[in-house]
Formats: sequence, C-alpha cells, structure tokens
Amino acid sequence: MKEFSKPVRQLFDMKLPQNRIAVILFIAQSFFSASTIAAFTLSPIIATDLSGSGTSAGLPQTLTLIGRAAFAYPLGLMMDALGRRFALSFGYSVAIFGALVAIFGISQGSFILFLTGSFMIGMARAAGDQSRYIAAEVFPLAQRAKVIGFIVFAGTVGAICGPLLVTPSAAFAEQLGVAGPAGPFGFAAIAMVFGSFVTFLFLRPEPQELARVVAEQESANDPDSVENLKEGRLLSDIFANPKVQLALLSMILSYFVMGFLMVITPLHMDHHHHGTQAISGVIMAHTLGMFGLSWFTGWLIDRYGRITIVYAGAAILILSCILAPLSLQVPILGLALFMLGLGWNFGFVAGSSLLSDALAAEERARVQGLTEGIVALTAGLASFSVGYVFHFGGYLLVSVIGFVLSLVLAVSAYVLSQNIGRAGAAQRD
Repeated sequence: MKEFSKPVRQLFDMKLPQNRIAVILFIAQSFFSASTIAAFTLSPIIATDLSGSGTSAGLPQTLTLIGRAAFAYPLGLMMDALGRRFALSFGYSVAIFGALVAIFGISQGSFILFLTGSFMIGMARAAGDQSRYIAAEVFPLAQRAKVIGFIVFAGTVGAICGPLLVTPSAAFAEQLGVAGPAGPFGFAAIAMVFGSFVTFLFLRPEPQELARVVAEQESANDPDSVENLKEGRLLSDIFANPKVQLALLSMILSYFVMGFLMVITPLHMDHHHHGTQAISGVIMAHTLGMFGLSWFTGWLIDRYGRITIVYAGAAILILSCILAPLSLQVPILGLALFMLGLGWNFGFVAGSSLLSDALAAEERARVQGLTEGIVALTAGLASFSVGYVFHFGGYLLVSVIGFVLSLVLAVSAYVLSQNIGRAGAAQRD
C-alpha cells in the first residue's frame, strides 16, 4: 500500500508547479463534467417535447458528439498558437454560451435553438477531453498514466453531482418563472463560469512552456526519447507509428464497445419490465466502472505497462459482453455494466498514455486534437447504429458485436505490440 500511496501524496504536493496544474485541471474538469451530465439528463425529454416526436430524442446527444468531433482539431491548433491556458478557457466558455442558447430555446419553444445549444456544449466537450493531455505533458514519462487517470477520475464528480442537481435546479427554475427543464442548463452555465475562471486565472505557469522544459529534460536523459526525433513530422508519419496506431485503436474500440452496450441497456431493461430505480442502479454501476477507479488505473499502467493494461481492458470488455445477455437479474446486469465501464477505462487511459508517450512536445496538441475528433465520431457512430442493431437482433446481437470488437482490440494489441518492439530494436541499432 505504501508503494501506491507515495506517488498519490506526491501528486498533491502543491509546491510543484506541475502538481498545481494537475489539480486546477481536475477542478475545472469536475465543474464541466457535473454541468454537462446535469444538462443532458433531461435532453431526450426536452427534445421530444419541443419537436413533438419521440424519434428526435437522440438528436441532442448526436449533435453534442458532432460538435465535439468538429472542434477537437481546431482547438488543438489553438492550443499550439495561443497556449493551453487560453485555449482551454475559451473552450470551456463555449459551454456557457451553449447552455444560455439552450435555455433560450427551451423558453421560446424552439427546437432548433435547443439543438444549437447542444452542439455548442459538445464543442466545449473537446476542451474537457483534452485537459488530460495537458496534465500529462507537464510530467515526466513515468508519471503520465497516473496523472491521466487522475484527470479522468474527475468524471466521478460529475457522475455523482450532475444527476443529484437536476431536480433542485429544475424546481428553482420554476420558482423563477422559467420552464423547469431549463434549470439544469442554468446550473451548467454557472458551473462553467467557475470552471472557465479557475482555468484562466490559476492554470499557471503556462502548461505549454512547462511541457517544453519537461521535453528538454526527457531529451537529455534518454537518447531514444521521441523528443530527439526530427521536428516537423507529417501526420502520415506520426500515424504510421505502431504505438500511435495502438493508442488510437485502444481508445476507438474501447469507446465503441462501451457506448454500444451502455446506450441500449436501459431500453433492453425497460422491454423486460424493469423499473426506473433498477435501470438507474445499473447505470450507476456502469458509471462507477468508468470513472471511480481511474486514480488506480493510472498507477496500474505505470506499474505494469501501457500495453499490458490494454490487454486487460480488452479482456474485461470481452467478459462484460459475455455476461450482459446471460441474465435479466439486476445484480448480474449491474456487474456486466460495471465491467463494461472498467474495460473502457483501462483501454481509454492506457491508450491516452500511449499517445502522449509517442508524441513530441510540438506535435501533441494538433495530433491529440485530431484523435479526439476521431474518437468522438466513433462514439457517435456507436450511439447512432445500436438502435438499428437492437431492432434487428436484440440485446444478444449487440453483445456479440461488442464481443467481436473487443477481440479485435486484443488481437490488434498483440500484433502492434510486436511492431512496437521491432521498431524500438531498430531505433536502438
């Protein structure tokens, strides 16, 4: 236990500038996570009411993912040009305006304005997603996975606080004479005002400058460091790197499998007459798996290696896909969805760490922005397509597809890890 607790205590040593940066990013990401989960809890209901059709229920979530994908790469370029602090603050600020537009749309009964606000909040999601990379780049290579896990753990705050604030914020909105469903979006706007100001005022020193210092130290201490590669690599050269390919595949496939099963499980349970309380309990178990152990995942990755945890994540996803369709009992479904979240967490955090390791300081923002866009599109494809799969083949077919894709991840990890080993040997020669 001492072996684990020592690096955790070191992370909270606020005398170190990189630790202050990590804590500020955690606080801002907690505000953002709570605000977005609170806002979108009622989105399917709002969309149905405003459009008059139940077929529109998924449109806000779809547009959120499209906004996230569209803004990820431009935000990465902005981070390189204007610095991490300004770009991240700007990205979070977009969520404030998005929430206000959504509130106006709800109050005016405008479905188009509500969708516009959802799209803008999705754009801000690109900033929240890239904050884990900003935290990682100011730490030495050996500590990055632990720091990424720490930032992902901020999602736990949102998972707990977001749903709890829906009812009181809706009641408060009604007291003000505003439509109740607008209340969570009002909370989202207020929370992101705090998140933006915390980032802009306290994210100092500029993470980009500190990252360059860390990169210079890595370059001096390790002749094989990626920082010693020639500058100005083309995107095609970067994505030809097997370590980058494995990182991207790990995040894409983990996200797809997780989203594929998670999105449809409430409907599957509803079709078998489970109540709201049972469905909420299963989704809470899933959320705990996604975020609750992130602080531990980073330590496991630093201890046992990135690729090992990718294997472990694929194995857990496979077991989840096997277990999920076997029983309609709530404890079994809860365990399956917890494992689904944990498998995603392993693949996502390990993949993020691999990507951060494989990029030089001057490459990170644009490449990470592009990969975030690709991952967002993948998540959107999963949520968009699963309804059709469920309609034609039920929950069993959904689980079988998740099983196959998880197996693809495991096989790809093996093949690419062999390529990584050969590439490392060739570089040393």
